[in-house]
Amino acid sequence: MARITVLGGTGYAGAAVVAEAARRGHEVRAASRRAPEADQRVAGVAYLTGSATDPVFLESVVAENDVVVSALSPRGPMLGQVRVVDAELISWADRLGFRLGAILGAGSLLTEPGGPRLADLPSFPDAAKGEALEMAEVLADLQASPVGVDWFAVSPASGFGAFAPGATLGHYRVGGDVVLTDESGNSHISAGDLALAILDEVERPAHRRQRFTVAY
Repeated sequence: MARITVLGGTGYAGAAVVAEAARRGHEVRAASRRAPEADQRVAGVAYLTGSATDPVFLESVVAENDVVVSALSPRGPMLGQVRVVDAELISWADRLGFRLGAILGAGSLLTEPGGPRLADLPSFPDAAKGEALEMAEVLADLQASPVGVDWFAVSPASGFGAFAPGATLGHYRVGGDVVLTDESGNSHISAGDLALAILDEVERPAHRRQRFTVAY
């Protein structure tokens, strides 16, 4: 059993990771700006309320963990702040020795080996570019981190999001830096199956200091 803290633990992706980690019997803490309603809480999970941009709160959250997962999204007031917080997490991981996981967007994935990123395509939504570019910077910061930092990063399928939730199917495919699509050219993964992939990585590390992607 591992002690796992999820930043952004009540968001779409983070809540799924929290639920899956608790289901597997890990000791789980979910940190977020607002506490969830009672009927949205997972039994056995400790919910911590505060801002990840508050250094005092962040320090208290990262203490005494085996794994810290950043499921923060650079939207609204967090645009431009997620990279800052994740850089602090890298520093804490270097000092404290916990494994650091980061959930990125799909925008930094390549369309083909050696090809452009999804975020660089003319068809990529302008409204999502700021978020995509910030998460690409988070990936670059992880790749440039001290060699002693044990990290992994996950980019979900390009169709991932609360707008297309889908059911948890209990399976997924794993790729590297190129977006995964099915035979029809679609790229999807549910939050539940993204969480499966993340907890599988936590329990059986296969991508140390690597980014990987998951899709059906």
